[in-house]
Amino acid sequence: MKVLVTGAAGFIGMHVCQRLAARGDKVTGLDNLNAYYDVSLKQARLAIARAQRGFDFVQVDVGHRAALAHAFAAHKPERVIHLAAQVGVRNSLKDPAAYVDTNLGGFGNVLEECRKHQVGHLVYASSSSVYGGNTNLPFSEDDNVDHPVSLYAATKKANELMAHAYSHLYRIPVTGLRFFTVYGPWGRPDMAPFLFARAIQEGRPLDVFNHGDMSRDFTYIDDAVEAVLRICDKPAEPDPAFDSAAPNAATSNAPYRVFNVGNSQPVPLLDFIAALESAIGRQAQKNLLPMQPGDVQATAADTAALEAWIGYHPATALAEGVSRFAEWYLGHYPSSNKGANQ
Repeated sequence: MKVLVTGAAGFIGMHVCQRLAARGDKVTGLDNLNAYYDVSLKQARLAIARAQRGFDFVQVDVGHRAALAHAFAAHKPERVIHLAAQVGVRNSLKDPAAYVDTNLGGFGNVLEECRKHQVGHLVYASSSSVYGGNTNLPFSEDDNVDHPVSLYAATKKANELMAHAYSHLYRIPVTGLRFFTVYGPWGRPDMAPFLFARAIQEGRPLDVFNHGDMSRDFTYIDDAVEAVLRICDKPAEPDPAFDSAAPNAATSNAPYRVFNVGNSQPVPLLDFIAALESAIGRQAQKNLLPMQPGDVQATAADTAALEAWIGYHPATALAEGVSRFAEWYLGHYPSSNKGANQ
């Protein structure tokens, strides 16, 4: 297939492009290579994707309507995997305009191009952040997600609504994936696993919020990517059991679906840190702090719907995933100070 992937230089995006190209798909990767975090890390990811035959990269910002339209017209994708976004819960408190421009405006542009080019399936990244203030664990796609606690989460909820409108109006098959704390080699420097590894390696105290009383459904990158590829290959369909008098939030009478992508085994944050200490071979100094604005105490994914849809079974145990991540991190940032500003 001809697949267009936005956010191709991102953490999940690079791995998705690599897997698609390796199996023989013709992949067009788009990314604006912005400086939210170190561009050299994005370039290094791109070099891996470029090593695959059938991968082509175009530097495009999804917020630039004309440039995006040109990329769609030139490459004529049959499938689109939209992973480009302004990411990060806490940064959305500092730079809200970037989240409105990219996550709302950019996604609107992607939807329009999918409509114009009659794309056979749009798969897009939502987030576990949409569950917001919900404390009913594990999180189910059937849960109400009308109480976001960050602007980032609100934009992802808005993406789901926008996607449904286009699916309903134009019968575009669309599937949203609510990712739960994806980690692994080539991960994002603003996420906890990378921040923790850097602090442990450099012998600095690492910030642990809510005094360590937190848990996350850590999902290894290979498991997340496997879900993306299987979903891409199975376009959303109308739910024959959909009842408009008692609507299911995760399905529709339009070709629209939303799924959790998680490990279904939430891990206390202090246990994750202990696994990282073991993998790196150094003890962590912990700076216990109160909860941050926009954060949540716990996440846990109910993935029964995804299992029923594509046979999804996460296969990577925490110790194995953390070990692979630590091995990559220590290889990519071998000195204690090299990663300080990455």
